[in-house]
Amino acid sequence: MLFNVKNFTRMFSVVVLVMGATMSVAHTSDARADDDEDEGQGPTVSNAKWLAECGACHFAYPPRFLSAESWRAIISGLDKHFGSNASLDSASANEITAFLEKNADARKHDASGKPPLRITETRGFKSEHREVAARVWKNPKVKSPANCTACHTQAESGDFNEDNVKIPK
Repeated sequence: MLFNVKNFTRMFSVVVLVMGATMSVAHTSDARADDDEDEGQGPTVSNAKWLAECGACHFAYPPRFLSAESWRAIISGLDKHFGSNASLDSASANEITAFLEKNADARKHDASGKPPLRITETRGFKSEHREVAARVWKNPKVKSPANCTACHTQAESGDFNEDNVKIPK
């Protein structure tokens, strides 16, 4: 007899296991696509010259936040760096550029062909901060979207995980 309880039980068990595994994989994929937990952290990379030169005036932004093309454009325009002259000697500029390029985001950030010069102009930044109210950026303790350390309590160590965000009052 083709149909008996023993065969039915085995087939039912196999179908349930396959469906469970399929749903688990699909859920994991969806969760990763929608989960920001992994987005906040990246490998902590450092370079003494980068930290000293860039960190002397502002938070030394992690290289992974911009493409190599963007970093090259920023370094080549340090004589007019967002309203300041942040020029470097050739050796320092070359060392910092090499470090930034090696650790930059491999994805293109802008479809227009022009590399973004501000992290706040990237799709990733806009997506991650879409729920931040405009009044937060105007808070004197925050000042601007470029002031990562105002809210990201672990930014100095490269951790931008949402669990470590504390928006100043």
